[in-house]
Amino acid sequence: MKKWLIICVSIIFGFISCKNETQTSNKNASQDDENLMRYTSYIIVNNYKSGYYVNVSNPWNEKSLGEFYLYPDSLQLPNELENKAVIRTPVQSVIAYSSTQWSVFLELGEIGRVKGILESDYTDNIEIKRLLAEKKIEDVGIETSLKTEIAINLHPDVILYTPYSTVPKTEIGDLTGAVMFPFADYLENHPLGRAEWLKVIGFLTCREKDTDKWFNEIVSRYESLKSLCENVENRPTVFSDLPFEGQWYLPGGMSYISQIFHDAGANYIWKDNNSTASLPVDAETVLSKARDADYWRIMNSTNKPFSYERLAVENELYTFFKAYKDRNIIVCDIRQSGYFEKSEYEPDVLLKDFVFVFHPEMIEKDYAPRYFYRMK
Repeated sequence: MKKWLIICVSIIFGFISCKNETQTSNKNASQDDENLMRYTSYIIVNNYKSGYYVNVSNPWNEKSLGEFYLYPDSLQLPNELENKAVIRTPVQSVIAYSSTQWSVFLELGEIGRVKGILESDYTDNIEIKRLLAEKKIEDVGIETSLKTEIAINLHPDVILYTPYSTVPKTEIGDLTGAVMFPFADYLENHPLGRAEWLKVIGFLTCREKDTDKWFNEIVSRYESLKSLCENVENRPTVFSDLPFEGQWYLPGGMSYISQIFHDAGANYIWKDNNSTASLPVDAETVLSKARDADYWRIMNSTNKPFSYERLAVENELYTFFKAYKDRNIIVCDIRQSGYFEKSEYEPDVLLKDFVFVFHPEMIEKDYAPRYFYRMK
């Protein structure tokens, strides 16, 4: 598994798919100026005739990761799009590199369009495991070592790949004839920006009305919870994660998890840092700065549950932290909870979990956390 990977009603029938032509007949022939994405930083979606224009930004330089036109398969392709990167919708065959992609297809009841996924050994999703066993979905390997022959035989329309600065796009697009679409959801640093990428799957499957409704409900719940904590007087302090090979890789002060801590009414110890990426910090520095933090958030990726006793055996240093002494460690079992598959599209649930820890008086007493909970 890549380290910390780093996740609605009937299809419209008639003479057009994805959008009702009567609603778009008055659109300008060129692309619309209105961005249909509200919170994202790395993708713009505009109306274009009866389809959409999509531009995915590149965080590492000024060059775009790609410009695409999504156009209904039921309509003749406009002449001006003949030499453009065009994805005909609804897509029929998709290879999804990340669980955050196929999980949306699954939620929409469109999983039949996904023909291949990567790293299937790391999912415990019952439905996906069944489809793999029945060969309705194929495992296409890992990103750095794709099973090329299997990918070619799937005849994908689109390959949703995860763009990394250090991992170049492979030639698999040329070999399969598929459009390589950079799914840059993990780059978003606002929880709602990351969640909004679910709408991209809506555009691809002609379920945009359903994904709009889904996303709007997420926003409503998230903003409602956030408002509860905006004026709290007591903001507990929190730090994150465990060291790896001698160094702590901490979320930057402008990162996704730092934003959630803030919205949940807590002060992240490294909140004044301007980085959006992970920070390599030595253990001595972490102990010096976070020793008296009220809470400590940990992700568990092993098959064994964490315990205070286990942490003490692993590293005596852990016992020096106030959060350890006060039994205020917050833990998430990533496999049991399906964290990487579902949490991206449940930022409101993540937020509620943390509010329940930091300010329990604001949440119903019988609330059962879904991802993060105080370790017993």
